[in-house]
Amino acid sequence: VKGSNHNFALYPFCPTGDPEGRIPYMRDSDVISVYRLQTPVWEFKYGDVLGKLHIMHDAVGFSSAETGTNYTMEWYELFQLGNCTFPHIRPEVYAPFWCNQGAACFFEGIDDLHWSQNGTLEKVGEITGTQFNDMAQWVQEDNQTGIYYETWTVRSEPSPNATVWFESYDCSQFVHRTYRKLAELGAKLSSRTQTNYTKIYLYSGEPTYLGNDSAIFGQPALKNLAMDIHLALSLLEAYEKVVLDKSFYLYYNFEYWHLPMKPPYVQITYEEVPLP
Repeated sequence: VKGSNHNFALYPFCPTGDPEGRIPYMRDSDVISVYRLQTPVWEFKYGDVLGKLHIMHDAVGFSSAETGTNYTMEWYELFQLGNCTFPHIRPEVYAPFWCNQGAACFFEGIDDLHWSQNGTLEKVGEITGTQFNDMAQWVQEDNQTGIYYETWTVRSEPSPNATVWFESYDCSQFVHRTYRKLAELGAKLSSRTQTNYTKIYLYSGEPTYLGNDSAIFGQPALKNLAMDIHLALSLLEAYEKVVLDKSFYLYYNFEYWHLPMKPPYVQITYEEVPLP
């Protein structure tokens, strides 16, 4: 991206940034280029059974023709991915402590090197200033409705017509929502390469609803269930637990569910999600 601005400390719009922050307003006459950004984010070590797996992080880039300014927009977990996927077990407090909030951030600059070196930095379309401003309005509304980060997609089996029990809510889901919104606003998006995204699947029979935090961890009668959840969550990094006990506790939108796990238990795929 030509003339990149490397001022990455500036977060005009982000829950962790400037409280007065706003996404900049673009003039109607402006032409804004849209970029698909993707890069490997971390090596996910899940027991010794699966070894290391590459997880991708996705974002959207913008560039204003009138000002030459570049911007990055990404949705990410506010307390790092590990904290969203696994809770903190605190000895003095009974209920596990989750830091699983997620939100969109919009800031100046595109770190060309970061995105293009191991990943993707590709122009996928152009929009008008008006379309950009409408999208910016939508991002703020989206940020207020979806506030939690969810790593897992839970399905009944690997086949295409499987039941989806729970859908993930992560950086790539935000990117897909953004592309759909831009298409709805009239943008034409296209890519020269395959648009593949990481999906992390758990496979289980029908989930059982257990209740919210206070229901489980506040009732003496549910002490055994609380202990079981504690044990499972602290052992969560042991993939063997999921396979041997065929049991997984999912924390989804502030509530707990029990998943009766079944083969192949966990799968990490890199599959195509076409642009709208």
